[in-house]
Amino acid sequence: MSKPPKIFGTDGVRGTANIEPVTAETALKLGRAAAHVFKNMETQSRGRGKHMIVIGKDTRLSGYMLENAISSGILSMGVDVVFIGPLPTPGVAYVTPSLRADAGIVVTASHNPFTDNGIKFFRADGYKLDDKVEAQIESLVFSGDIDKVRPSASEIGKAVRIDDALGRYIEHAKTSFPRGQTLEGVRIVLDCGHGAAYKSSPSVLRELGAEVILYGNQPDGKNINENCGSMHPENMCRKVVEHGAHIGIAHDGDADRVLLCDETGTLIDGDDIMAIATLDMLAQNTLLGKTLVTTVMSNAGLEAAITAAGGRMIRTAVGDKNVIDEMLRNNFNFGGEQSGHLIFRDFASTGDGLVAALQILRIMKAKDMPLSKLARCWTRFPQLVTNVKVREKRPLEELDGVSQLVALAEKELSAQGGRLLLRYSGTEPKIRLLVEGRDPALLKAWSENICGAIRQQIGAP
Repeated sequence: MSKPPKIFGTDGVRGTANIEPVTAETALKLGRAAAHVFKNMETQSRGRGKHMIVIGKDTRLSGYMLENAISSGILSMGVDVVFIGPLPTPGVAYVTPSLRADAGIVVTASHNPFTDNGIKFFRADGYKLDDKVEAQIESLVFSGDIDKVRPSASEIGKAVRIDDALGRYIEHAKTSFPRGQTLEGVRIVLDCGHGAAYKSSPSVLRELGAEVILYGNQPDGKNINENCGSMHPENMCRKVVEHGAHIGIAHDGDADRVLLCDETGTLIDGDDIMAIATLDMLAQNTLLGKTLVTTVMSNAGLEAAITAAGGRMIRTAVGDKNVIDEMLRNNFNFGGEQSGHLIFRDFASTGDGLVAALQILRIMKAKDMPLSKLARCWTRFPQLVTNVKVREKRPLEELDGVSQLVALAEKELSAQGGRLLLRYSGTEPKIRLLVEGRDPALLKAWSENICGAIRQQIGAP
């Protein structure tokens, strides 16, 4: 039997804007299907009136097209829409339950270039949808089972735009920083990537007393993630040194992730952030289950440091959704990814780049210690990650000689405590190879051999 068609990837629906599945036509169908599913989850809406769905977006040009298309589908099913404008993904996740909405939607392609866009869904409590609900929505999009479901004219939903969503999120983010503590005397280089955080992050940091040197805060619809933000953190690192700043903060397009830079211009990635925060939470006895949840991409040195401090680390498949699912299953309160998705569940239901940055700033202030010194709390094992752009995602076992090369590399690397991970990206036409071990020359050799074999067979021009 053929598999049912899929449009959901590892983080919602994503692709090139105006090419299937990221078209106005499919967005309208998604809106209709999602409205039907959420409307039937609970017969009574959370707001006690009509069922309601919140729609936010990042700063991409195609966001106007998609938010209007998906809202039209929702309204046609008798569900109201609240537009909240450009707002970070974690802001939409927070505002959804704050407004007692039945679901939240973000029109974003996160760290991808402006030519891409996508659609993420949140349930009423601000957490991402589980696979079962996504499958229901997909089934309705492709089956046509709700094509004839048409509420009468008097039952069609209405759309409103609210202006205080940004303020709500700003105040919420500030609650993750200790009351009574300020950022007075802290100079911060902030790169918003011309994305959704261009207003929220500078507002929060300045209201807490920091001196903020701001970049990437002039979105024009096409410059999101372009040579800026967390996709190009080298710019932030350079500016930190130029301005003599204490820390650099760089967001991606929807600000659900963050990368930092210490006062010397050294990049601080998600593994560094998790090491600093986890060890602090262990010392403060605030890490539930004494457990950090991360993915197979995180460095083995991170696990060694946490284990030595009396904690433990659980790995999941790549994707912050997988991290969050594991956290919810076992009531853990901290997890994240090397890429900069950090989920502090005490303050947020999804990755929040601003909240993560505030937690590191809190520790810096509490310990009166520069970020460079904090980051020396662990030792990173040599690791090499290579991305290869591909024209198709054929099963690895169908690629001539690749499986054999992988097996040989795994055997040699495991002998020195290393490991290998080869997987296709869930959001881009790429395959990612991670090799980790104690000998950098060995990592480079295996990476070149395996990636070379892949490029020869399915590499994109």
